[in-house]
Amino acid sequence: MTSTQLLSFAVIALMMGAFVWGRFRYDLIAATALIVSIAVGIVPFDAAFDGFSDDIVIIVGSALVVSYGVARSGVMEYAVQRYAPSVSSLRAQLALLVIVVTVLSAFVKNIGALAIMIPIAFQFAKRSNASPSVFLMPMAFGSLLGGLLTQVGTSPNIIISRVREEMTGTSFSMFDFTPVAAMLCAAGIVFLLLFYWLVPARSRESASMHEAIDIKNYLVEARVTTDSNLHGKPVGELVKLAEGDAVVTSIMRRGLRIAPLPDTVFSSGDVVLLEGDPEALGRVVSHAKLDLTGDRSVISPKGTEAEAVEAVIGENSPLIGWSAKSFALHERFNVNLLAVSRKDERLTERPAEVRLRLGDVIVLQGSRASMPEVLRTFGCLPLAERPILLGSVRRGIVPILILAAAMGATALGALPISIAFFVAAVGMVALNAVPLREVYGAMDGPILVMLATLIPVSDSLRTSGATDLIAAYLAEVGTALPAYGALALILVCAMAVTPFLNNAATALVMAPIAAGFATGLGYKPEAFLMAVAIGAGCDFLTPIGHQCNTLVMGPGGYRFSDYARLGLPLSILVIVVAVPALILVWPL
Repeated sequence: MTSTQLLSFAVIALMMGAFVWGRFRYDLIAATALIVSIAVGIVPFDAAFDGFSDDIVIIVGSALVVSYGVARSGVMEYAVQRYAPSVSSLRAQLALLVIVVTVLSAFVKNIGALAIMIPIAFQFAKRSNASPSVFLMPMAFGSLLGGLLTQVGTSPNIIISRVREEMTGTSFSMFDFTPVAAMLCAAGIVFLLLFYWLVPARSRESASMHEAIDIKNYLVEARVTTDSNLHGKPVGELVKLAEGDAVVTSIMRRGLRIAPLPDTVFSSGDVVLLEGDPEALGRVVSHAKLDLTGDRSVISPKGTEAEAVEAVIGENSPLIGWSAKSFALHERFNVNLLAVSRKDERLTERPAEVRLRLGDVIVLQGSRASMPEVLRTFGCLPLAERPILLGSVRRGIVPILILAAAMGATALGALPISIAFFVAAVGMVALNAVPLREVYGAMDGPILVMLATLIPVSDSLRTSGATDLIAAYLAEVGTALPAYGALALILVCAMAVTPFLNNAATALVMAPIAAGFATGLGYKPEAFLMAVAIGAGCDFLTPIGHQCNTLVMGPGGYRFSDYARLGLPLSILVIVVAVPALILVWPL
């Protein structure tokens, strides 16, 4: 073993140890590993930043933006309400999410299938009062298993098919992968449903400030129109839509206040007073198609939209003692008061008639360009930035169409996944499905930095010849093993290598090794090639071996070591199921 190979192993071992220790954030550890690799000479100067242009970084960043756009549209919230209104138990929610992701991943890129379902996972987490981390890692693992089902489900399957064609003249067909993969998916889904609790409940570090602003009693006023979904429907329909996070405090009809009994039927022109948290209120107003501002529309400069801002009334605010109506807020300043919240007090007046006090939290809607000046004029202090969709424009079906177009282009082979998802992300921003100011927050910079800096570090194993050394050692060990042992060895090695080379590179490196290994032992190569495809597609131990694992790391708030807690027993299960299944379907 050369000194370069020893250094490569040493840097990666130390880096993995630091990840597991968890004392420092993962992007800092990865960046430090890159600096050390450059210092000791295992990563050349001119290759140090190749990772920043790697397809995986583009795919993950773009998919995060696309997923955010889908979540922001509210379409997934509607889908949950429409098609899964009674799924409330955590295990039933998890089963639905994992099964759907697994099946979808067989026919579209697994990262696309995962991006579709992440917003629904957040809705389910809110409904069951659970951490999203309970759902996201099992979903990511389900997407990896589902990708094994068909030739187009994941990159290693395509590469393995090409290697077989080069060796024998015959490629694997679309569904040659299905028999063994179906057994793995069935076993994996059952395991994930039984042992999901192995993943500790986490929360996003970046979400801590948002969660600290725990305002549950915003009061808003909305009008039922002839186009509203609630026209002619009872109050119970609105309560159901709010899922307990918002309530109807009163209904005003032709100057009379009506008690909001469950069987009271809404009529066009009714003014509804709603109380709840801003997310629930935004969901109700959007899905029920209620008119939040009436004739108080905000005039915005061309090319911009009105935005909603959360703020606290300061001690020198001129708004103290006045209501929005008496202050002529809209007429004088082109600003709407959408909601009011007062600590430990239930407000019963219409928001425009509430006399404001020091410390009241309000939601103001106005032109994006003028809001900073408006807040200064009013002596209001903006709260920590968080998404307030109340009164904002939601693009509805547009993000879903963009995502569907991206997945269709990759499924038909018209575009590589990196280009398709990059175009989709730009489309989300261009069509304002994701506001420009929220793009970089959605991309989750620490995750992208970690990926970009790790790619040249992990590639040092290949450039130093360490992978060739491993291959030679495998051939020596395999001669002393029975057939099932030799097959298991290839599978385990592919699983062990993929965190460092990513799944496609693992298939490229391991496939020739496996084929030569099988031939040298007198076995047919098909089962061994399939073992490489399975091992390369089943990185359950780290967040860096596959982009699906990376995609959920930030939203789930996971630590590096969390993956092995659920992933190690799942990996063992895959080995136990896959080896006999491969021998059965592809006799040696």
